[in-house]
Amino acid sequence: MDDIDQRMIAELRRDGRASLSELAERLDLSRATVRARLERLTAKGEIAGFTVVTRADVTSAPVRGLMMIGIEGRGGEKIMARLTGLPAVMAVHSTNGKWDLIVELATQTLLELDEVIHRIRNIEGVMTSETNLLLSTRKAGRR
Repeated sequence: MDDIDQRMIAELRRDGRASLSELAERLDLSRATVRARLERLTAKGEIAGFTVVTRADVTSAPVRGLMMIGIEGRGGEKIMARLTGLPAVMAVHSTNGKWDLIVELATQTLLELDEVIHRIRNIEGVMTSETNLLLSTRKAGRR
């Protein structure tokens, strides 16, 4: 991926609905070049997909948090399976470092979040955790 590809991806992060013509103008390239590069990046898997974030995605569960989890032993897969079955869990990420898993949580109220945190802490193999509330979210490249 060269500098032009990286600039094109940055533009798409800023405005995922930008037309080929708009991207071409912003990048000072021809429309055909932008289309060819976009197709190549998609075919190579550099661009894995496009998504839309709706108002409902943000407001349907206004209380959001990240829960870092330390697990005991080799029960990671089993714990991840249990976590993904909880309605409040939006995503489960395995990671390295101090924490083994990072869980994205979303609920209607702080009380619901507290209940979910309590349930997760009671899962066999969960040894320690730390939860942080998400106060605001800005997508990369947006203001």
